[in-house]
Amino acid sequence: MTRTLLMVGACAIVLSGATIAAPVAKASAPVATTAPMTQDDAERRADALLAQMTIEEKAGQISQQFMFAANANFERQIRDGSIGSLLFVTDPATINRLQRIAVEETRLKIPLLFGYDVVHGLKTIFPVPIGMAASFDPAEAEKAQSVAANEARASGLHWTFAPMLDISRDARWGRMVESPGEDPYLGARMGEAQVRGFQGPAIGTPGHVIAGPKHFLGYAAAYGGRDYDSVFLSDAEIHNVYLPPFRAAIEAGAGNVMSAYMDLNDIPASGNGWLLNHLLRDELGFKGWVVSDANAVKSQEIQDFAADKADAAVRAVAAGNDMEMSLGQGAFTTLAASVREGRLSEEALTIAAKRVLVAKFRMGLFDNPYVDEARAQQVLNDPAHRDAAQEAAERSLVLLKNDGALLPLTAGQHHKVAVIGPLADSPNDILGSWAFKFDLNETVSLYSGIKSRLGRQAEVDTAPGVELQRRYPSPFAPLRPGQKPWEDGRAAQEFERAVALARSSDLVILALGESQEMSGERAARSDLTLPGDQMRLAQAITALGKPVVLVLQNGRPLDITALEPQTPAILEAWYPGTRGGTAVARALFGDVNPGGKLPVTWPRSVGQVPIYYSHNTSQAPRDQGERYWDQPSTPLYPFGYGLSYTTFDIAAPTVQGQIAPGGRLTVSTTVSNTGARAGDEVVQLYIHQRSGRASRPVRELKGFERVSLRAGESRTVSFTLNEDSVRYWNAGTRSYVIDPGVFDVWVGSNSAAQAKAEFTVSGPAR
Repeated sequence: MTRTLLMVGACAIVLSGATIAAPVAKASAPVATTAPMTQDDAERRADALLAQMTIEEKAGQISQQFMFAANANFERQIRDGSIGSLLFVTDPATINRLQRIAVEETRLKIPLLFGYDVVHGLKTIFPVPIGMAASFDPAEAEKAQSVAANEARASGLHWTFAPMLDISRDARWGRMVESPGEDPYLGARMGEAQVRGFQGPAIGTPGHVIAGPKHFLGYAAAYGGRDYDSVFLSDAEIHNVYLPPFRAAIEAGAGNVMSAYMDLNDIPASGNGWLLNHLLRDELGFKGWVVSDANAVKSQEIQDFAADKADAAVRAVAAGNDMEMSLGQGAFTTLAASVREGRLSEEALTIAAKRVLVAKFRMGLFDNPYVDEARAQQVLNDPAHRDAAQEAAERSLVLLKNDGALLPLTAGQHHKVAVIGPLADSPNDILGSWAFKFDLNETVSLYSGIKSRLGRQAEVDTAPGVELQRRYPSPFAPLRPGQKPWEDGRAAQEFERAVALARSSDLVILALGESQEMSGERAARSDLTLPGDQMRLAQAITALGKPVVLVLQNGRPLDITALEPQTPAILEAWYPGTRGGTAVARALFGDVNPGGKLPVTWPRSVGQVPIYYSHNTSQAPRDQGERYWDQPSTPLYPFGYGLSYTTFDIAAPTVQGQIAPGGRLTVSTTVSNTGARAGDEVVQLYIHQRSGRASRPVRELKGFERVSLRAGESRTVSFTLNEDSVRYWNAGTRSYVIDPGVFDVWVGSNSAAQAKAEFTVSGPAR
């Protein structure tokens, strides 16, 4: 019998006849130094491999399962080729052991692809994504995700289910904590930066992983902010609000996209061919593979869409959902039978399998399938990673209020400092959601950070005062170490102890907000006030007449309208991560100057949500701030807002040029530090189209730059606007259009900026 050999990396595969064993790769093989494989080369090698694969083997490649603990069942499925990917495995030795089964004990020696939720760090935890968005610093986000990718890749992971790019305008939705906020332009800039951080210059770059932007599309727009609920969006909203971050991520080279859980306009996203084939692939040009969210394919049956699991699997693959993520046996186990029965073409199955194989080739897994177990610990324990996390946390802080210049505090001025609140000394909670593989011993709580910063200059003590408990427990609680609920009688004792501590102290730092489990997946809220008994604690302490600084830790804006007048200084810390306590302490005592800005509009109450700055002008626009009779309809804090320990002046903008067909213009301003301290200002540019073929938002962010200035220093900041800056999707023409005419342009420090000019878009409508 004639045999032809195809060399697939280190694996020799027989194109005709029996399989020849592949050479065994060493677990400690050095990191590849060759250039990453191109898309074209990977496709050619995938085609050659697919020609030898059975229907069952193709179906196996597009099946992914959760693995919380190794067992014989997983090993059997790897051996028979019915699993192509695993998630939630992070131990390098376990990954190598499972990979050896795939590479050395299967017919075609195809390596496994290991994925994980590396959302804002693996061992080193960075600020949650909403916090990173508050930095208004894409370069910082890229750096953070590069560190996260390095730790992930060193652990044996190949792919992360991040960044989450759902534009989020309803603070009731718990997953706002994972989002880039409410604005599509900011979301796009943060999204593309994170993709570059995760993947490096190309898929397969050593020390990097494949990025998987999610959730495609519109997941954050669920009615009532209820996780997983149906979403109904107009085509204009889809194209102008929810699509831009994904477009930017795909243009940055994202190798994977995760489809969403919910129905979009009555069709489940994992079975929505218009969404995945037309919009994602045809319009955005996406070349990678699509994975479902966990159990989303099987859920098509529950959602009254698919008749059964087999029907759901067929619908998913036909719609362009290439891989199923499943807890337990998935719907894709039925695919081989469906192909044989004629319910799905083998060509459709082959296309899906090819997309997954291309990713494996581009990651270099056929050449270097194993992870260096010794190097893993070296990378994970790199102290430079903790320093990077601290820097990111410092840049994410937003100063919301500072009456009387209470901040920064002077070390030694207050001899007894009380750090009070349920989040004062809670290392778990300072990390935020989607943190699983951290080292709690090196996590710095707010109390620990302040105590370390002050040293012998002050006596620092802490008390929780109240506890935080969800009414319905989080399904993720078993994956994270937690505290036991207080026993009867302890609540009253802890409350009195905290008030007594505050009474005996010179300064109180209140650490309030949401626990780790109160923001994230399955963490929607119907009420945005401080959970539990925190408000009563805050009122009791502010009534003492002591200087009080409020530090918020949370994943969304909270209703602090009643507390805000009683509190002279408020610092929004989000969930700042591993070195969060150190970062916040340094900001409180002036070692760093907060320069972050709000990536979301901050409501006065839950009755205002969804609320966002880029609404359209409507009937009686002068009454826009008085639409409710019981409270102002304006926000407590606008989008882009954030104070500093210094002051800035941003001059009126000047415009050079106009946007003719194919042209561009420059908008310039001068920003000056008019205070006595060095600090950062985020110069923001907004535009408004006065007239055209559709009503357009009152303002749209189209540029920003974070600028560091010494006291007294000035700098010119320039922005370029082109046709893309004024192009929008029009519901009437059902296409992207540009309207000629006059546009307003503002520059300033938030979305309520007043410094204004105008520019012209010339030429014909297009």
